[in-house]
Amino acid sequence: MNETIENLKTRRSIRKFKDEQISDEELKTILEAGTYAPTGRGAQSPKIVVIQNQDTINELSAWNRSFFPVPMPDDMDPFYGGKTLLIVLADSEMPTWKEDGASVLAVLVNAAHAVGVGSCWIHRAYDEFSSEKGKELLKEWGIPERYEGIGHVVLGYPDMEAPEPLPRKEDYIHYVD
Repeated sequence: MNETIENLKTRRSIRKFKDEQISDEELKTILEAGTYAPTGRGAQSPKIVVIQNQDTINELSAWNRSFFPVPMPDDMDPFYGGKTLLIVLADSEMPTWKEDGASVLAVLVNAAHAVGVGSCWIHRAYDEFSSEKGKELLKEWGIPERYEGIGHVVLGYPDMEAPEPLPRKEDYIHYVD
């Protein structure tokens, strides 16, 4: 089977990481692949924010947890101990900003798997960056306020076996004449 197809079929979300930072080379490869994600009209509207400072990741983890729809324990880490956090933002003035950002997220998690790095796509970025604190962070980072949060990707070396895939549902593909 084609290696790309095999990687797409075998990638799984990793929710437990080793206490070890991924290599700069792996990170660069993953990020570069993300910049090649399809975007509407090829406009490349998203931005990828890279965070590897553990104190900052811990702070953002607690912040992300505060947006859960139900109360979560204070010791629950929505970033699962990942040592690298990527935040994907997209320019809301582009008509395809949501789709562009989601495309980047999908490429990032698949690129990570292809180089042997575990990943998990984490939600709630829209809520975070719609808040006052989110707008303040954008300003601090030098990113225009029109950028909206799309999602996060946590990266690290897996400290767990990849879960088995769920069976594909029977009506996933629907042919029409």
